[in-house]
Amino acid sequence: IERALEGADAVVNLVGILLEKGRQTFENTQAEGAALLAEVAAEKGIARFVQVSAIGADAESASDYAKTKGEAEASVRESVPTATILRPSVVFGPEDEFFNKFAQLTRFAWLMPAIGGGKTRMQPVYAGDVAEAIAMAVDNGATAGKTYELGGPRVYTMNEIYDFVMKTIDRPRFKITLPFFIAKPIGYLTGAVWRYIPPFCWGFLGEPPITGDQVELLKTDNVVADDALTLKDLGITGIESVEAIAPTYLWRFRPYGEFHKPSEA
Repeated sequence: IERALEGADAVVNLVGILLEKGRQTFENTQAEGAALLAEVAAEKGIARFVQVSAIGADAESASDYAKTKGEAEASVRESVPTATILRPSVVFGPEDEFFNKFAQLTRFAWLMPAIGGGKTRMQPVYAGDVAEAIAMAVDNGATAGKTYELGGPRVYTMNEIYDFVMKTIDRPRFKITLPFFIAKPIGYLTGAVWRYIPPFCWGFLGEPPITGDQVELLKTDNVVADDALTLKDLGITGIESVEAIAPTYLWRFRPYGEFHKPSEA
């Protein structure tokens, strides 16, 4: 870290994981990593620090992901009080682990698990808009010491997300309600399996469908708070929508490809 920050004018911390694998844990990557980075930045006199966190970050959260994100925010602010904190909702884009994950699931599953009834609300934000927000936070000194919540132009329930994906890729599937008390132990089991399998198996198995910690996150809506500073407060307008961006990369999951459509007859 000291070598990486040598001669730097600003620091952007984008380090984060969605699930634990091997030696990568939420605690050492998100909490301890951010704290160490901020300490070194402070030692080098770097006042421009952007910590990319997440909506729902809370040091008291029952979710390890949200808890360590909250701890990271506190550590960063302690070392670099002028740090800008950005809290995006679910970030989407061509290589995301959100829309792509659900689209991939439809290839081999006829039932889509609506955890908690699929009522959890989310406000997906385009990766390009998040990148622009980061650039603005680095360049604009007026953002120092402030926290911004980043969300797209529309709020969706998980059921609406499923419906959008299935319609976009033309793979209709049934949704089945999976209560939290059933989904959570299933998630913890799959998460444990993926965490301890040998690294050479990761590429073959891909990502687990759900983990216990992700089930815990789904108990709380992931949307921008009414009183939060937002993308618009950063001067960012023309925020991209899911409908405008996601179909440009989800087409590859259609049974018939990008252009051909089945007969209407």
